[in-house]
Amino acid sequence: MSSHVIDAADGTPLSVRVTGQEGAPVVVLCDGIGCDGYIWKYVQRDFGDRLRFIHPHYRGHGLSALPADDATLTIEQLADDIWHVVDHFEVDNVVLWGHSMGVQVTLEAASRQPGRVRALLPTCGAFERPLDTFHGNSYASQALPWVRSFLLARPDSVRRFWQKAVPTEFSYWLATATEINGRMIRREDFSPYLEHLARMDPLVFTHLLHGVANHSTRRYLADLTMPALIFAGTRDHFTPGSLAAELAGLMPDAELCEIPGGSHTAPLELPDLVTLRAEAFLERIGILS
Repeated sequence: MSSHVIDAADGTPLSVRVTGQEGAPVVVLCDGIGCDGYIWKYVQRDFGDRLRFIHPHYRGHGLSALPADDATLTIEQLADDIWHVVDHFEVDNVVLWGHSMGVQVTLEAASRQPGRVRALLPTCGAFERPLDTFHGNSYASQALPWVRSFLLARPDSVRRFWQKAVPTEFSYWLATATEINGRMIRREDFSPYLEHLARMDPLVFTHLLHGVANHSTRRYLADLTMPALIFAGTRDHFTPGSLAAELAGLMPDAELCEIPGGSHTAPLELPDLVTLRAEAFLERIGILS
């Protein structure tokens, strides 16, 4: 593994990790909101000898710096940052693999430079306005403006509570009881998410969530003609599988792979199924031999 710090176009320092086989096809890994790479553990393990991974931490995430302007915490800016990083490494074309919010980032990035995208692997994510369908209703979308106003009015108190509450036994219990499949995921695979989230500035999370909630890629999905393999967990309440099925129908060359019993963290719950299916897809389209 090699670590790099690359200044984005606006000067924001971005932390980037490069792993895998030098000279192999390049895959850019795009995280969900509040994540710094925990979801890719088994993807990198199983493909480390056949692929080259570029994994940027988004601005305000992981080891990347906070942006000077909160207005840059948008899907569009994150997509621009991805291409800025790819250009830094002088890579002509890439596979984009996104999880959760990373699905929106990869679709947005692909719309900007479609000729440089060899394939897409959207995983457990939405192509537009994910809070409108969170848990099958729009309550989260309706509540967000009120929650955001409350958080912005009390930033110091929110930060103190956030840092203490997020990485707790209760948070893990709540996640396994309501969201992730606790019978299929290992605690040591999910705990890094809670630990990173606790270190993250909650206002950065809130600003970005506002952008995520209002972002849509629907208008240009028909123009994304590169091959796509779309993963969906049948037990995903964050981004229901119906969204993945709709996305597959809107893209010209997309196929859907459902993960039985998989939740929003399906790549950690059934990693062998995900990587074997991805391997077959990448071999079929000529990226792996």
